[in-house]
Amino acid sequence: MTKDLTSSPLERQNILNNRYALEKIEEHLGLGGTYYDGELLFTKQQLVEIFGISESTIEKYLASHSDELRANGYTVLRGRKLREFKALTDGNVTDYGTKTTVLGVFTFRATLNLAMVLVESDLARAIRSRILDIVIDAIAERTGGHTKYINQRDCNYVPAAYQEFNYRKTFTDALDHYLDLGNFKYGIYTNRIYQIVFREQAQEYKQILNLSKKDSPRETMYAEVLKAIASLENGLAAEMKTASEKQGRKLTKVEVDTIFSASEDNPYLKPIIEDARVKMASRDLGFRDALHQKLEAYVQSVPESDFDKFLGEASHSLEEQLADPTLLAVFKRLKDR
Repeated sequence: MTKDLTSSPLERQNILNNRYALEKIEEHLGLGGTYYDGELLFTKQQLVEIFGISESTIEKYLASHSDELRANGYTVLRGRKLREFKALTDGNVTDYGTKTTVLGVFTFRATLNLAMVLVESDLARAIRSRILDIVIDAIAERTGGHTKYINQRDCNYVPAAYQEFNYRKTFTDALDHYLDLGNFKYGIYTNRIYQIVFREQAQEYKQILNLSKKDSPRETMYAEVLKAIASLENGLAAEMKTASEKQGRKLTKVEVDTIFSASEDNPYLKPIIEDARVKMASRDLGFRDALHQKLEAYVQSVPESDFDKFLGEASHSLEEQLADPTLLAVFKRLKDR
C-alpha cells in the first residue's frame, strides 16, 4: 500500500509512536542535534540549515500543524532549562532575535514529524522515503520477518485463543442440538459471527490479510477480537438453548436468524465489539499494511503501548510462550474451570 506521509496524519503517527523504528531512524540519519535531559534537541536555526528552508517556512508549519508537532515534542525552553541547554551549546543559540528568554526546540521525534509534512525540502523528501524503508526493516527484525502472526506475540493471545476454542465448542454444540438445518449451518453461522464482530466473512478476511487456503483466520486474530467472538458465541448458544427449550423443539433457520439479528444491537456486547473493531482495523493497517475497508471508520493510530506489546521485550513468539511454565499454569486453571 502506497503511503504519502505528507497527507496522512495517521500514517505519520503510526511511525512516530514506534520507538523501535525511531531508534533505527536516529542511528541511520545522523542529523546532529544536542542531547539535553535525555532527548536529542534541534533548534529552529539548525533545522533551517538541515532542510535548506527559511525560518518563515518553519513558522508556517508550526502554525498549520501546531497540535501535532507539540504532541510529538516541539516545546519552548525558558528559565533554568534554557540556561542549561545554552551551556551545552556554548551559548550558540538564537531564536529569531530572542536570545535569552525563550527558545523553541524540536525533539528528534518532532523533527521527523516536520520532515514528514515539509514539502519544500528535497532532504525532507529523501528522509520520508528512508523512514518508510527503516520502519519496514525494524518491524521485520522484531518479528523475525513475519507479521502474519504478529498477533500471537501478545502475551494475552494464547489464553484468549484457548478460551475462544472452548466457547466455539459450546456454540457449535448449540447449533447441533437446537437448530434444524444441515451441516452447512456451521459455515453459515461462523460467517454471521464474523460479520457481527468485524463486518467481514471469513473469505473476505483471508483476502485482506493475503492468507492461503490452509491458513486459519482465528490464528491471525488479536486477543481482543477473539474475546469478542467468544462472548458472542457464548451468548448466542445460551439464547438458542433457551428458545429451543421454550418451543420444545429444534429451531428453524428463521428463528435463529432472528436471535442473531437481535445480538447485533445488544448493549452489553457493543463495547467489546467496538473495541475489537478498533484494535483489528488499526493494528492490521499499522503492522500488516492491510486495510479493512468495512472498518475504515474505526482506524486510529497505533498507540505506543501496542508497539511494546507486539515488538517489545515482553513480546515473544508463540513457540517461546508455549515453553513458559507460567503460561502452562494459566492453561491448567482455564481447563479446570
